[in-house]
Amino acid sequence: MQCKLMAAVLAAAIPLCASAQSSVTIYGVADASLAKEDTDVKGGSRTVVNSGNQSTSRVGFRGVEDLSNGLSAVFNLEAGVALDSGAGDSVLFGRRAVVGLKGGFGTVMIGREYTPIADVANASDINGQGFYGSNLSSFGGATRLTRRISNSVNYKSNSMGGVIVSAGYGLGEQATGPSQDLMGLAVEYKANNIYVGGGYHVVERLASGDDKEMIVGAGFTIGPVEIRGNYMAADPTGKGNKYEQINAGLSYTFGNNKIYGNVQQNKLEGGAKGNGASLAYSYALSKRTNVYASYAMLRNNDKATFGINSAGANVTPPATAFGADPSALAVGVRHSF
Repeated sequence: MQCKLMAAVLAAAIPLCASAQSSVTIYGVADASLAKEDTDVKGGSRTVVNSGNQSTSRVGFRGVEDLSNGLSAVFNLEAGVALDSGAGDSVLFGRRAVVGLKGGFGTVMIGREYTPIADVANASDINGQGFYGSNLSSFGGATRLTRRISNSVNYKSNSMGGVIVSAGYGLGEQATGPSQDLMGLAVEYKANNIYVGGGYHVVERLASGDDKEMIVGAGFTIGPVEIRGNYMAADPTGKGNKYEQINAGLSYTFGNNKIYGNVQQNKLEGGAKGNGASLAYSYALSKRTNVYASYAMLRNNDKATFGINSAGANVTPPATAFGADPSALAVGVRHSF
């Protein structure tokens, strides 16, 4: 069914590309790697072909129509694709599905969108939320931060001297009980090789109180050197539930080569702690194609089972394997189109 729907979307997009009134771009990423993953438990080591180690493999459609007087209609549909099996995500356009208006006031989008916190997390991660050891391990589920919101209305301002304001409201669409609504806000500054950002979410998940999520991040570029780091926290309703992650990374570019390094700490109230480190290398064969190698390891204390995440894979010990130390190594190729 998904294949038929994708074919229908592609067929519909072809005549639009030739329209003089609007433009539609078909784009995507194809990323695959050979990886050795180890959760540090008996039978937990395996060799796999992964899709999306540096960037999640995807195909997308984005379009814009000039409505005159500085106003444009815009949309974006983006679907994840697993190159190792050819399968699509369980939700066809689960990565992004939005439509809206753009003008001098900024951009308003309605649909399934990235949260305000997600923008800051991506900009302040030296790995670009790819490679093993990225900050993607801080997202997902009721006890972590929220990366995407469905049923949402979102606003992003135009740059005001380098300052960009983002806001999102995701409707839980509940008839009774806690609303499940998410309200988020982020402020970013991007200018003169400097990046600073912060974001905050409130989620009305339980009747007993609201869950809170926050991030602060920063980055600086000096010639071939980039420095990026962030602090992220999810504080669900109740005592002893707070999760925290800290990242600090550096990259160095020389010629077609780029080296990435990052250190990371994960903590839970109650004493669980995991310290990790990652190293990656990328060689650009062209503007669109590169080969890469990625390695990460994480050391958990006797109360922790934290894992390692890349853009399209995660290596996490079983929930009862306290103190297990996961690691992963991958070599791959990435092509964008």
